[in-house]
Amino acid sequence: MPTTKRWNIEIHIGEEGSHTYAEARLHARDAAEVRGEGTARCNPSDENVPRIGDEIAVARALSDLAHKLLHEAAEELESVVRQPVHLRG
Repeated sequence: MPTTKRWNIEIHIGEEGSHTYAEARLHARDAAEVRGEGTARCNPSDENVPRIGDEIAVARALSDLAHKLLHEAAEELESVVRQPVHLRG
């Protein structure tokens, strides 16, 4: 059986007025915690559907987390190969 690793993402969602905030936290045993943040705002002329705001804020938080993780990996790779690295998302 191949060796597997488990990384967990914890997502926190909060609301304040017409704004929704989300934070995605990646927990990995062999790495420091990485966090991504995202927000969403309900247009005053739109019907307020909280689930949609949650989905948008979480998607943005996960996207931010992915970009930060890719940037971190590029920095670590540069320290190994000792030259600039450009990873694409």
